[in-house]
Amino acid sequence: MAELDIGRQIRDLEELFLGISKVIDPVALENRIAELETLASDPNIWNDQANAQKVTTELSRTKAQLEHLHSIDQDIKDLEDLRQMASEDPDAADEFAAELLRVTTALSDLETKTLLNGEYDPRGAILSIRSGAGGDDATDFAEMLMRMYLRYAEKNGHKAKVLEISHAEGAGIKSATVEMDFPYAYGELSIESGTHRLVRMSPFNAAGKRQTSFAAIEVVPVMEVTESVEIPESDIRIDVFRSSGPGGQSVNTTDSAVRITHAPTGIVVSCQNEKSQLQNKASALRVLQSKLLDAQRRADQEKRKELAGDVKASWGEQMRSYVLAPYQMVKDLRTEYEENNPDDVFDGKLEGFIAAGIRWRKMGQAK
Repeated sequence: MAELDIGRQIRDLEELFLGISKVIDPVALENRIAELETLASDPNIWNDQANAQKVTTELSRTKAQLEHLHSIDQDIKDLEDLRQMASEDPDAADEFAAELLRVTTALSDLETKTLLNGEYDPRGAILSIRSGAGGDDATDFAEMLMRMYLRYAEKNGHKAKVLEISHAEGAGIKSATVEMDFPYAYGELSIESGTHRLVRMSPFNAAGKRQTSFAAIEVVPVMEVTESVEIPESDIRIDVFRSSGPGGQSVNTTDSAVRITHAPTGIVVSCQNEKSQLQNKASALRVLQSKLLDAQRRADQEKRKELAGDVKASWGEQMRSYVLAPYQMVKDLRTEYEENNPDDVFDGKLEGFIAAGIRWRKMGQAK
């Protein structure tokens, strides 16, 4: 019976892969790679560096996508041989079970990514974390969330860089800005936008009472080099200051940190973690452009909803609860997906929440 079940699992994986392949279309990927390689081989391409970077970035991304598709295809084909080996050699059974789980997980992840077909989904992301109501618990919670996203990136082999941190006078942080530099970072992490709630026995309360605190997460796509949102000099104010650490302690002796205020929208961005003022200014301008682009995109979406007679917000104010007392659970209030070990979640175990969120969002778009 077990053999029949395992055989059925492998056939299910083969069928699922076939369906995913039809959506991704490897032949179309091969044709696009050929087109991009032709463009990249043109010696004059670097006369326009912005376009050259766009071409080479797409080429690298498309090649990686095709290679990943071929790799999973081969892994599925190898499962049958491994199953045969496991049936003849009991010592190989554990190896087969581990490989079956790995391939199943990889295919599930690939299935999720096929749903990320929005205009900005393939891009990197700028993730902003801001503490809300709750005093020291809220600022501590904001720092816990920042670490959670950094651990998520680290555990998945992704690049992430903290661009700016505003430390709280007590515990934790008031705010932070993190750049997630990996393909489909925006598609995945845009699910995290919204208000997060923490319920726990407060370590900052002498009476040890249960405390509820909040933090807000904002995720915007990184702008491509060839895009631009015109920002008149008269619309921005640039302030420079010394970078600071916890408790306001100065971490350098020069005014290298940069804060940019966009007067028409009130958007404020800052960067203090680069080595020079020029680098911090460039990073801050890039974050501002990304936020303005996202604001423009959201305004366009709201206008389309208004014209269609639907002004209902698609995201609730409170989208996820992290409960540490009186019981332990992390639950997404939109998808109903939950995990019963908050420590794992705070250590970066977000794959289940992200996959459930992507499917939930796709179902909402299909209605």
